[in-house]
Amino acid sequence: MADRELVERVAASTGLTASEAARVIDDVLAFHGETTEEFVRRRHAEMQTYGARNAEIFAALSDEPRHRRVAAPQLSERQLRRIVYG
Repeated sequence: MADRELVERVAASTGLTASEAARVIDDVLAFHGETTEEFVRRRHAEMQTYGARNAEIFAALSDEPRHRRVAAPQLSERQLRRIVYG
């Protein structure tokens, strides 16, 4: 559960109820709490769902993690494939 003071601040600034604000905060924290491996697996699955091919997926994934809140190191295509496929 999110910090009470943060929930109150978000609720007051957005017009959300306290429970809605808490849910949004929890979702944001979970999103930013993903490990690099979890992020790579999730994004690979998302891009496959929308018809992207592995060549374009791995090209995108080689760059995306470096732009997250806590930047991941540059990953090679081989490292990305090992994350996705084991």
